[in-house]
Amino acid sequence: MQTGELLGSGRSADVFAIDDHWVPRRYRDGGDATAEAAVMACLAERGYPVPRVRAPVGAGPGHAPRTDLVMQRLHGPSMLQALLQGTVTAAEAGSTLADLLHRLHAVPARTCADAGHRILHLDLHPDNVMLTPAGPMVIDWRNTEEGPPALDWAMSSLILAQVAVDTTALAAPARAVLAALLTHRGPTAVAGNTYAACLMEARKRRAADPSMNKNESHLLDDAVDLIHELAPARP
Repeated sequence: MQTGELLGSGRSADVFAIDDHWVPRRYRDGGDATAEAAVMACLAERGYPVPRVRAPVGAGPGHAPRTDLVMQRLHGPSMLQALLQGTVTAAEAGSTLADLLHRLHAVPARTCADAGHRILHLDLHPDNVMLTPAGPMVIDWRNTEEGPPALDWAMSSLILAQVAVDTTALAAPARAVLAALLTHRGPTAVAGNTYAACLMEARKRRAADPSMNKNESHLLDDAVDLIHELAPARP
């Protein structure tokens, strides 16, 4: 697909302009985005705030894997940008992330028969939420799968905690967002598999993530300890 201006780059993908309404998100490793697009389309049909998706020009049976995820172009800052600019507080960011997780886990699983499983994002953090005039929109669904909601909460918490225990300028706001997120954790976050077990699973997955650098990996134990420290006591 012919693309225009480079709008942004993440750890694994680049986003280009098509026009004012659509953008293709292309994985640099050539990964197939078909499954990701199907989940996003399902969630959009159920009213969850995700960008609309469409098939690339020429896509169809017999064509090459869908390396371009063509989706609605969003206008507005990421939640991370808004935090750094001071237009959103850490308390507001944590509350919004919690609301997005609760809303996501109200959607039944698409394929799994386990009644306790839901669609999971598994990478929901402030840089994957766009604050648009229509409200927050969740992007980057490459890691999506189905499983216990507690695993999604654990992954979001661990990602924030790794930043919070680092020595960068983002550490303090990340800690404040994490604390706010944990105060809004509800019963679905600990149902089925215990949160502690899911947190250990999240740690295992993060440790195996090839996109993390050595310093980030070394912070995992401290990050887990911080989550336990900040989590409100439960009866």
